[in-house]
Amino acid sequence: MQLLSLLFVSALALSSSAFQHGIGKNRYQPVVKVSSSIGTTSATTAVAPAATQSDVFADQVVAQHNAARAKYGANPVTWNAALYSATQAYANQCQFQHSSGGNYGENLAAGTSTTYGIVDAVSDWMSEASAYDYNQPDFSSATGHFTQVVWKSTTQVACAVANCPAGTIFSQASQYVVCRYTPPGNYIGQFAANVGMPV
Repeated sequence: MQLLSLLFVSALALSSSAFQHGIGKNRYQPVVKVSSSIGTTSATTAVAPAATQSDVFADQVVAQHNAARAKYGANPVTWNAALYSATQAYANQCQFQHSSGGNYGENLAAGTSTTYGIVDAVSDWMSEASAYDYNQPDFSSATGHFTQVVWKSTTQVACAVANCPAGTIFSQASQYVVCRYTPPGNYIGQFAANVGMPV
């Protein structure tokens, strides 16, 4: 199965409103896949202090995702500790663009509030639910975060938060949230089976 971003393949042009999905000073970006996968790894260097993995953070990530998933008939996800360290390393790069390769789905979000975090990111992603067309179940850049969060075949999640300096994602300092999902969602042709109606 090849993971391929059909949208947002090149680096995000921060001044382009076409790539700014969200409201206010928050940004977030979905990924869509076709049905095959490749995996690559790359070395990363932290450029800013970041949140550390803790049971409290992992529990919060899982709780936020599971509360959202339950509203759409999706089974709970569990924390993927093995995926966490690479997710944190990627977030620490403070580049608002999708990573390349890897056998996971990925949602990105950023906000300029010093308290912006997983609760805000999941809320932003779930705000796309009202735009999802159940009569034409398919990928849309307007709903790709939502569909990844509630994707029924996804069973695990790992998220990371990085404190990014001014001039990286925004002109001011920001909090950057990266979540990765396994197995990945947003596969073309599989939306009807994996995105449930609100319960």
